[in-house]
Amino acid sequence: MRGLIDRKGEQFGFFSGNTLYTLEGEATGRIEGDFIIDTAGNVIWRVVGDAVYSLDGSETVGYIGSELPDENAF
Repeated sequence: MRGLIDRKGEQFGFFSGNTLYTLEGEATGRIEGDFIIDTAGNVIWRVVGDAVYSLDGSETVGYIGSELPDENAF
């Protein structure tokens, strides 16, 4: 599990494998290559290393945290 953290340091989602979930455990998307894609297949954010940006790179969304064991999942 890896947290999705906003610019203020607050977690607003998490990844289990390549799937993105809300903190309530609802699947909302996935990582595919250098992008985060929603469940409808729309590219929503760009991933560079562990940083997450808007598609045009003009806004920092946040970052993907370090890997944690899945038993810590919500």
